Amino acid sequence: MKKNKQEKIEKKRIYDKGQIFVKAIAGFLALLMVVGTAATLVFALI
Repeated sequence: MKKNKQEKIEKKRIYDKGQIFVKAIAGFLALLMVVGTAATLVFALI
């Protein structure tokens, strides 16, 4: 029982480089969407 818990904890600590890359790109694209929406609203109000 203890080995199963330790294995789960060890698996959670290992981060795949590809997974981190995908999350970083997704965050960047979300940021671009927010900035684009804000810029559109600003230019529409001017």
